[in-house]
Amino acid sequence: MKIGFIGLGKMGSGLARNLIRSGYDVLLFDINPQAVKKVSDVGGIIADAPAKIGKEADVVFTSLPLPQHLIELLITSDSLLRYMNPGSVLIDVSTIDPGTARLVAEEAQKNEVEFLACPLGKGPAQAEESTEPIFAGGKKEVFNKYKEILGKIGNPVSYLGDVEQSTAFKLISNMVGMANLSVLSEGFQLAEQLGIDPKQFKELMHDTGANSAQLSLRGPLILDNNYTPMFSVDLAEKDVRLGVEMAEGIGLPVQFSKMTLYHLQEAQKISLGGKDAAAVYQTFSNYAKRN
Repeated sequence: MKIGFIGLGKMGSGLARNLIRSGYDVLLFDINPQAVKKVSDVGGIIADAPAKIGKEADVVFTSLPLPQHLIELLITSDSLLRYMNPGSVLIDVSTIDPGTARLVAEEAQKNEVEFLACPLGKGPAQAEESTEPIFAGGKKEVFNKYKEILGKIGNPVSYLGDVEQSTAFKLISNMVGMANLSVLSEGFQLAEQLGIDPKQFKELMHDTGANSAQLSLRGPLILDNNYTPMFSVDLAEKDVRLGVEMAEGIGLPVQFSKMTLYHLQEAQKISLGGKDAAAVYQTFSNYAKRN
């Protein structure tokens, strides 16, 4: 079985390396030659264009930054899907909205290609370690057929239903996580303004109902003023914005997520878009300074 991988950024590169380490023949493509080289140093075959991957691969993975990038690749006059063989499968691990997932699923069906939407639950470190949670959606029989391959790049691998359910789950998860980060940032700032030592504040919070994954993961970043990106403000803003739009599409107000989106966009306005999402703390810090 030959596998193609398109999109070798922070997430895709780790997943592709794990497929190579698992013994698969993997065709590699990214618009950034350096990204391709970093993966090909482990193995794999460099493809000069997505069309080559479409023609030769039985399974094609895509990992792209934005929904429009996926649409440009798959739903154009020179669509990758047109080059893929009937009966092959497209597995997208990007974070996209349910509407885009449905559009891709329908376009894939027109071209006799199967489609699984498989967004990921954590970050680049887990992608490299093959411990990335995978939330799969699509036809159950297709999922069952390719579950073993998914297990080479992630764990656990969970089936949620159709492509709308898997992509919606990922957006909801990020909405909740980023809302938690925003209120945590607010709490850090409030504690500091009231004279509580920030380090003690963080440690004591772990022993209360306010304990959370964000406190463990990003509390230290806030304390150290270290915003080296694991998951950037820009990506967090994109995911929360897609989630808010998804909710508005069914008439759900999601006020907490809208407040979270506001603070992420405020962070972008002060040139923190490329920093880790923990930099949203700076929006609360700046507000305190102004007042």
